Amino acid sequence: MAATDTPVTVVPAATDARTRAVAFMARRHRFRIWEAVPWLLAVAAYFLFPDRMQFGSQVLLMVLFALSLDLILGFAGIVSLGHAAFFGLGAYTAALLTLRGGWEEQISGLAVSAAVAAIAGAGSGWLLLRYRGLTLLVLTLSTTIMLQELGNTLKDLTGGYDGLPGLTYKPLLGRFDYDLYGHVAYLYALAVLFVLFMLVRMIVHSPFGQTLAGIRENVARMHAIGSPVHRRLVVVYTIAAALAGVAGALFTQTNQYVTLGVFDFDNSAGVMVMLILGGTGRLYGAFIGAVIYMVLQDYVSKLKFTFWGLDVDGPQYWQFAVGLLLVLTVLFARRGLLGLLEDAGKLFAREHRP
Repeated sequence: MAATDTPVTVVPAATDARTRAVAFMARRHRFRIWEAVPWLLAVAAYFLFPDRMQFGSQVLLMVLFALSLDLILGFAGIVSLGHAAFFGLGAYTAALLTLRGGWEEQISGLAVSAAVAAIAGAGSGWLLLRYRGLTLLVLTLSTTIMLQELGNTLKDLTGGYDGLPGLTYKPLLGRFDYDLYGHVAYLYALAVLFVLFMLVRMIVHSPFGQTLAGIRENVARMHAIGSPVHRRLVVVYTIAAALAGVAGALFTQTNQYVTLGVFDFDNSAGVMVMLILGGTGRLYGAFIGAVIYMVLQDYVSKLKFTFWGLDVDGPQYWQFAVGLLLVLTVLFARRGLLGLLEDAGKLFAREHRP
């Protein structure tokens, strides 16, 4: 019998392994009841704090920004201090599209902003992701600084550090115009966040997401089994850049202005702090971290009191409160506040198990 006529024998062990793998992926895709809690709270906030919806929309877009960083940091192990570059590109694309191009429709503006940020992410990722560790940190940070300085040089286009104020947009879907308290802006940001969150959830629970986890845990092993590591990292970096670009565009559209401050190092560092607080690699950690960071910043910055003869003015000392919480989280909740909640839930279930 010729070699090509040799019958193929199906190995039962291999079939069982494939069946278990398919069942595992199906379980990961399944929605849990507790996953509805963040969304229900977001809807409840719309009714409980009707006069704070403008602030609420900023919280939601920062959740999206944190989620975009979590996709590369928490799931692929790419550490970046320059993620604000894509946020800023999306913000300025939305502004220039309106101010210079006369395009005032917002949803298509989000798509264009995402495309511009994605192209920048693919180009920079192809080069930068050949490096790891401290070198990658410095390169990503330098890229953002150069973009900011380039924006300041092109003052006629970007407005320099004065920015581009007074942007106007058409009503959403041709019907809903922004109101004074930001109700439309909040619902708009929530809808965009929900759609993109479902997309990210699908990605991280897919086989592609599992290969990212493998790269994060052991790059050498993934190379050894023939996985195209660099190409996969560039793909996920591009997706994360597009998400950050959408968050930046939302910032411009809901605030109706933009400045070069969107490229600040504080923006990149702040979103990383959000992830550390909430917990990386858990999707919903972006929710917890961003909400705590933004609310703490807003609340503490309004406080004024005297402590041991020292006049404490919130706008000057709110970073102390965030720093203290960050230190406590790193020391006592290594997996973030969401990881702490998960551990408490497991302990509670174990103690009440019949």
